[in-house]
Amino acid sequence: YSDDAAPQVICAHKPDLNLDVEAAFQSEAFKRLEKLMDELESKYGYLCGDINWSGVLNLALDVRGEEILLDMMLQPEETKAYFDKIAQVIERFFNYIQKRCGSNSISVNRNVINYPGSVYLQSECSHTMIGEEQYEEFLLPYDIEWSKKYQPYGIHYCGPDPHRHAAQMAKIPHLEFLDAGWGGDIKMLREHLPNCFINLRLDAVSINTMTCEELEAHIRRLVADSGDITRTGICCINMDQDVTDDKIACIFETAAKLRQEAGLA
Repeated sequence: YSDDAAPQVICAHKPDLNLDVEAAFQSEAFKRLEKLMDELESKYGYLCGDINWSGVLNLALDVRGEEILLDMMLQPEETKAYFDKIAQVIERFFNYIQKRCGSNSISVNRNVINYPGSVYLQSECSHTMIGEEQYEEFLLPYDIEWSKKYQPYGIHYCGPDPHRHAAQMAKIPHLEFLDAGWGGDIKMLREHLPNCFINLRLDAVSINTMTCEELEAHIRRLVADSGDITRTGICCINMDQDVTDDKIACIFETAAKLRQEAGLA
């Protein structure tokens, strides 16, 4: 932890691809979590807020480090087996959170609160580091499987290039929610995902370089690129003290104007 940055994971740099699924749930960290949740539920009568369950490649990087990117090329079958074990841990974990909280992904992006049902939102932040072929071979199968089992299903992709994987995402049978990173080609995403709710992530740094008029025009352009206002959301994550109140007000006011113009207000 540091004063001027989000918390950073200290990579474990495990030397191999061995992973014990059961050990994760017998660990001291998970036992502390269970105890904390029990105490909070006992005190307040309910649990809310969830815990970000991350994603397969994200966690592989946390545990194995950058070596996992070489593993995908040098020992692909062993890597697939490793990803399977990580997926087992994730699935068991988000089911646990869902059972206790009644939701599972609020901490991934709070905008899921505004979407009908309890969205299952897998974090794919690190997919900006891999090619489309690698995604399709190693990681797309989990999106496909989970979209069939858990609905509404979504993907959080905070990188600037979610459109690179649009053709692969289109193969996910029940992808209902896409948290699309700043810089993404929204038109291309909509072409491949006509029925998906696209949540447009604004950039907390860039909006400070804009006037309110420029910010409104930018939001309008993104929403127009999405093509379906009823399947479009707006958010801005990680705003700090440098973001002025007028910019925050502009985001809300622009959203309200767009809804009114579309006859949704």
